[in-house]
Parts: sequence; C-alpha cells; structure tokens
Amino acid sequence: MSLDLAGCRVTVTGGAGFLGQAVCERLAARGVNEVAVPRRSDYDLVHEADAVRMYDDLRPDVVLHLAGEVGGIGANRANPGRYFYANMAMALNLIEQARARGIRKFVQVGTICAYPKHTPVPFHEEDLWNGYPEETNAPYGVAKKAALVMLDGYRQQYGLASSYLLPVNLYGPRDNFDPESSHVIPALIRKCETARREGCDHIECWGTGAASREFLYVDDAAEGIIRAAEVMEEPVPINLGTNQEISIRDLVCLVAKQVGFAGEIRWDPTKPDGQPRRCLDVTRAQEQLGWSAVVPFEKGLQQTIDWWRSARPEKT
Repeated sequence: MSLDLAGCRVTVTGGAGFLGQAVCERLAARGVNEVAVPRRSDYDLVHEADAVRMYDDLRPDVVLHLAGEVGGIGANRANPGRYFYANMAMALNLIEQARARGIRKFVQVGTICAYPKHTPVPFHEEDLWNGYPEETNAPYGVAKKAALVMLDGYRQQYGLASSYLLPVNLYGPRDNFDPESSHVIPALIRKCETARREGCDHIECWGTGAASREFLYVDDAAEGIIRAAEVMEEPVPINLGTNQEISIRDLVCLVAKQVGFAGEIRWDPTKPDGQPRRCLDVTRAQEQLGWSAVVPFEKGLQQTIDWWRSARPEKT
C-alpha cells in the first residue's frame, strides 16, 4: 500500500542541507505542500527537550530523518566521540517521539560506513552485521546502525512504520566544500580547481589511491528516500547506489581532467585510505522501491564542478 505524501505533513530533518534540499525539491514536485525544515538554531535535536518541542510545533505525519554530524576521514578521526553521541542522540530522541505520537512513517537515512571493513563486494544488506566497520568512521557508522535496531524493535513492539536506507557516498551541486569537513569529491574538486587557478605544478592526496568508492548523485538519492517513505512499512535495510565503483586514483585523474588541471598528482601513503572497497548491490532497492539511479557519473561530476565554479566567491 503506497502512502500519498501529498496529503501528509512532512518534516525533513537536515532539510536545509545538501541532501535535504534535493529531497524538499522532490517533495514539492510531488505536490507535498506541508513540508517543515527544522533548523538547528531553533531545534537542537541532540537534546530531548528540543525534539519534543519540534514534534509539538510541527505536528508531522511523516519524518524523514536526514540530519547528522559527519565529515570525511580527517573529521571522523578528530571527532569520534562527538559523532557517535550526536548521531545516536538524535535518532533516540526522534524515534521515541515518533512512537509516542503515533506518526504515520519514520524514514531513517543511515550510512554506508555502517558496513564491516572487509565486506565482500558488492555489499549485500545481509552482510551488515558480519563484522566491525572501518576504524576511522566506526563511531559514526555504529551510531547510525543502532538506529536500525531501534526501529526494528519499535516496529515489533509498537507497530511504528518505518524504513531504513543505506546510501553510498553522495555528490552533486550544493555539496559541502569546506576543506575541514568535506567528503572526497568536493574536496578533490576544490583542490584541483585551486591548483589550476593558481598555476600549481602538483597536488597532494591522502593514501595510496588504491581504495575504491561508489558515488550516487544527490537527486537520485533523494528520489530513493521519497520512494521509501511512500512504499516501505518495515525497516528492512536498503542500499541506494549505482553498483559501479571507481578507484580513488582513477577518481582523482577524472576530476583533474574535467577541471582542467594537468599537474602532477602526489600520494601520501602515511595517510589512511579508509575502507578498502565500496560497491553496493542494489537489487533490493530495485525490487522493493522500484528505484534505480539514472544520472551517469561523469555527467553528475561535471554538473558538480560547474556549480562550484558558479557558487564560490572568487571566480575563475
């Protein structure tokens, strides 16, 4: 049975962020007129009282929980305690209040970082519990995975309808390009574009370049999240991805090519590579959501580069 979101009050935590903006745009395109985006300045969802007040004020029928505290490898290494606490606290507060108020649907966006470090490729949802996550992002990954356990327990005991999604690394326009907390694609775009503009003869990259990653365009991820809100009633973990991986070394070369940087790429093997490989099996998303990614990687990457060039203060 499909839920018509156009007749619901939908609250999108993290709705002002990178993924959240894409989700809100897609909700609007579906005719959802009552979409609320709680801002951290008004509701710090790490605190129970603020979560209670958010539910009191916004009275949602459906909650799409996208908010999180997260960053790249460096940020995860610097903030393991904070990332565990903040992400765990938000999930605890929001899911408990959803239960207490009997809302129609709760959608939790998890993380690919929840998978074990040496998960066989492609990642199948059944492998989620077959080991410990990669150490540099384990606190964040475990906190997000614990929300799956909570939702499953709340479905069994209280009948809370929910869904749980595992999106692979996202990218696209409006991504976070902050050098202290950005993920790999925006970090590389910024690094290569800055080097090109300043005439540098080389750039330096972390690790060996041997690790692989899979990337999902933000609009495709947004569509998957909304499909889950419409059709899923149980928190069965569902991968959102493309089933295509690229090595970090090849990724750097591709970004440099599309940006127009022709200098040397130097690798620093004293820095961590992170999880060795990431590539998802997306059969479950196709079967249960009727969803598949549609944006080709090189096209999405160029759109991201074009957005960064137009959005940054200093022009090319």
